[in-house]
Amino acid sequence: MDGDTLYPIGELARRTGLTVKTIRFYSDRGIVTPTDRSPAGYRRYNVDAVARLDLVRTLRELGLGLPTIRKVVDRELSLPEVAATHAEALAVQIRILRLRHAVLTAVAERGLTPEETDLMHQLARLSEDERRDLIGDFLDAVFDGLGADSAFAGVMRSMTPELPESPEPEQSRAWVEWAELTLDPDFRAGVRRMAEDLAADRARDDTTGPCRDFAAVVRDLVAPALVAGIGPASHRADPIIAAVVAHYAHICGRPDDAELRRRLLLRLESANDPRRERYFQLLAVINGWPAPESLKPVLDWSVEAMRVRTQR
Repeated sequence: MDGDTLYPIGELARRTGLTVKTIRFYSDRGIVTPTDRSPAGYRRYNVDAVARLDLVRTLRELGLGLPTIRKVVDRELSLPEVAATHAEALAVQIRILRLRHAVLTAVAERGLTPEETDLMHQLARLSEDERRDLIGDFLDAVFDGLGADSAFAGVMRSMTPELPESPEPEQSRAWVEWAELTLDPDFRAGVRRMAEDLAADRARDDTTGPCRDFAAVVRDLVAPALVAGIGPASHRADPIIAAVVAHYAHICGRPDDAELRRRLLLRLESANDPRRERYFQLLAVINGWPAPESLKPVLDWSVEAMRVRTQR
């Protein structure tokens, strides 16, 4: 192209793919100005206008406003700086849209009431600081005053969600459901009881040796019974339940009696709360961890086996 050539607005439209009306609009706002006018008063543009309009079209397609575009093409603003700012703003918008999508998906899949929908919408709109406060409030309600050693701190970390800056849709949905779950007072109370049980177990470490997760011990003792097809009410299950009871009596420092077995049944029922398992499933999605092992079959079997034996 000859740098001295001037183009009428129709030719400029053909070369840029923009409409004559759009070019006039940009010209009237000083974004691209005519180099000259014909004797009849028609606008004429040089080759620089083609490149300028190509840049304007690109920036508009990226969502920049006209005032910002004018400053960029006039070199009043650095394009990399503008791009960085705009990219950050878009990231925030994408995050908001993903969380809104999470709410609408939950409403559709779970058949939520208007009140539940409003709560989930509020949770999706929380700022990063507000999310941090919600997480801290839940963890304080569960663990406050129970222990300050490194092992207990590790338990708290293992229960802490960390939503990425750019979450995947399933992470956004999991976050909203996680937040809703942790606001349930009954769920909080149940998790607090489990934390208190853990603290009590750890307090006896000096006399009982290293403390293992209670549910994990039950899993190890009971899983072979499930594999072997032993029913919870079967006499063949007696030695397995005896081992579970013996472990519980050991960590409690109490004899095996009716009261101990009643307390054991309550602890198994608490551990078998489906909301507890859902909590860790959601946590794994949010944090990008492998899906946790389901303890439901083991705990269902254990609860039924203990109920049968406490009623005999």
